[in-house]
This record gives sequence, structure tokens and C-alpha cells, in this order.
Amino acid sequence: MVEPGHDRRQQRSKKQREKKIAHTERLKHRKPDLACSGAVTATTTTRGRRSSSSGQQIAGAEEQQQARGGRTMLPTTTSKGRGAARSAPPLFGPYLRRIVKWQQMDIEYTFWQMVHLCTSPKVVYQHTKYHKQTKNQWARDDPAFVVILILFLVFATSAYCAAFGESAAHAALTITSVVFVHFLFAGLILATLCWFLTNSYLREEPNSHVVEQCVEWLYAFDVHCNSFFPAFVILYVLQYFLSPLLIAHGFFPALLSNLLFMVAISYYHYLNFLGYDVLPFLDRTTFFLYPIGLVIILSPLMILIGFNPTRYFLSLYFR
Repeated sequence: MVEPGHDRRQQRSKKQREKKIAHTERLKHRKPDLACSGAVTATTTTRGRRSSSSGQQIAGAEEQQQARGGRTMLPTTTSKGRGAARSAPPLFGPYLRRIVKWQQMDIEYTFWQMVHLCTSPKVVYQHTKYHKQTKNQWARDDPAFVVILILFLVFATSAYCAAFGESAAHAALTITSVVFVHFLFAGLILATLCWFLTNSYLREEPNSHVVEQCVEWLYAFDVHCNSFFPAFVILYVLQYFLSPLLIAHGFFPALLSNLLFMVAISYYHYLNFLGYDVLPFLDRTTFFLYPIGLVIILSPLMILIGFNPTRYFLSLYFR
């Protein structure tokens, strides 16, 4: 006979063995998970060590570059102030070299611009946007417009000198004065003034995600040349053919002369406005339209007092 106590001990030992087997099986299933988590932890630690070491290498490179006095190749934060502006490409060198090279001038496109400045100037400044997209600059890189305009001034002034019977020496002096004083010197002054005003007071505050831009001085001079050409057509060409009537005494010659000057000066400032209004980084460009109001106010006063601007300006050069 087997004792009951002996049977109970065998059952308890059997249950303990089954529990140990089940626990062993659970540990076997958990070991791959622990191995994976350990691998992930090791990978993360390795990456952190690599990133910290690369950061230390970059910082060390920056310090070495700054110690050598050179420019760092790493991206830096740009200033947001008004004085900070994107560096302009070197325009004057190629521009001046092309003045004496007619083969590199686009004469046909220059005449197209001159015609459309008198008929539809907005089309010309729409092409200025395309020029910015292709050449990455607002200013012209072709001096053909300036060269041809100077030649037109020489021909027109020569015609005035021939009509009013001046000597060759006086004609040469008059042509020099018109080209270098009326056009170039006055253009340099006006372009510099507009360039300073636009960059100092009319630029919008730059966004941190947008490259800061500024008005190129050569573009300001281009705007002056564009605005000057229709005024040249009115005050040099049209006035030449109407001069027998305009230099006469009386109310009607004074009226017609003041109207010519009012239209020419107003159109000059309107084209000036279009030239700066096309730039997307400028604000309050209607400032360039204010002189038109002054011209409209002064013209009736000049007519009432009998002032004839044609007679006045011709008397400065011709007796």
C-alpha cells in the first residue's frame, strides 16, 4: 500500500516541474525582444556619439577658419537691418567694355524699347522682370540704349545749331553741354538720389525666409534713361519742328509751349514711377508721382504770367 502523503508529495513536485518548464519557455520568448531593444539602444548611443563628434569637428573648423581671418563656408544668419543688402554682381566692368563694341550691342531690341516707352511703357518693364529671371540683375548689361540716346542728342542739338545759325565752335560747345550736362550729369544726380531714397526709405522689411534685395545704382540710371527718351522726343524733336510757332510772342505760343513741357515732365515722372513700381521689394512707390501734381499746379500759373519756356531755354544757348 502506498501512503497518501507520498502521493501528495509526488503531485506537488510534478506541479513545480511544470511551473519551471513554463517559466523557462516564457524566458526563451522574451530574449529576442530584449536583444532587439539592446541593439536599438546601442545604435542610438552610437549615433549620438557620432553627431556630437561631427558637431565638435564643425565647431573646430569654424574656429580655425575664423582664426585664419578667412570667410567661413558654413551658412550664417544674415542681418535684417536696412544697411544690410545682397552684394550686387560686378556690372560696371562688362558694361563699360561693351560701349566700344558695337557687335555685342542689341540695336534692334534697343529700338523696340524706345518705341514702346512712348506707346506702352508697361510692356518694357514687364521685360525687365524677365531680364531679372534670366540674368539675375535688374539693370541692363547692354549699353546700347545709352549710346544710341547720346547719338540722338548729338543729331538733334546739331539741327538746332544749324537752324539758328551758330558757328562750329559754339555748336560743339552746345552739343557738349547738352550731352554731358543735361543728360549725363543730371542723370547721375537724379539716379543717385533715387537710388539712395529707394534703398533707405522705400524698401520693405525683409522676411527671414526671403533673400534681401536692393536697388542697383545702374538700374536707377536705366530708369532715368528710359524716362528721358520720351521727354527727348517731345522737347527736342517735336519742339524743333514747332519752334517757329513756339518762339513767337503771344498767349497761344506760351500756352502750347507750357503744355509741351507739362506733358514731357509729367511723362518723365510717370515712367520713373513705373520703373521702381516693378520692383517687388519696394513699397510706397507712388512717391515718384508727387512731382506730377506740382507740375499741373505750376503750369497754369506759368501760362497766366505769359512765361514761354521754349523761348527761355533757347535764349540760353542761341542769340
